[in-house]
Amino acid sequence: MGYLAMMQLMMKILVLICTFLFTSSACYSEEVTTYYFIRHAEKVRIDKSDDNPALNYDGVRRANNWKETFSTVKLDAVYSTNYKRTQLTATPTADSKNLPVLLYDSSDMYSASFQHETKGKSVLVVGHSNTTNVFANKVLGLEQYKQINDRNNSNLYIVTVIGEKASSVLLKIN
Repeated sequence: MGYLAMMQLMMKILVLICTFLFTSSACYSEEVTTYYFIRHAEKVRIDKSDDNPALNYDGVRRANNWKETFSTVKLDAVYSTNYKRTQLTATPTADSKNLPVLLYDSSDMYSASFQHETKGKSVLVVGHSNTTNVFANKVLGLEQYKQINDRNNSNLYIVTVIGEKASSVLLKIN
């Protein structure tokens, strides 16, 4: 097994362990909602005036790596903002789960309707360097995470809500 394959396997195992630890402590009478927040993969940076670029080669590769990372995770929904880079990041994982990529408005994160639609589910949310941490913080109800550096596409925030209590972990998946 090559180094990259071994690292991907280790990341899958780590995601599974984190998910299990969050959900196994739950009382069975309470619903468990798990959010997986990621930033879009690497984007094309050639045209500075393009506010809706696609993914570059490394971004396409990372989007497929996210699909592998989530291959053993049961997802009920995949959400993305209405930008090429977020949708292209979300699509491989969504396709592998036979799920549509649902759109959310980054100016109305964690709305009452979003909470209702995702309650008791396992959800992947793809956002941006200035929204992913904000969304995770809104679910947590506190300012735990800072804005992501514009060159960082590797953060995975796992936020679990059990009843009224939310907890989280931040992983770096390269």
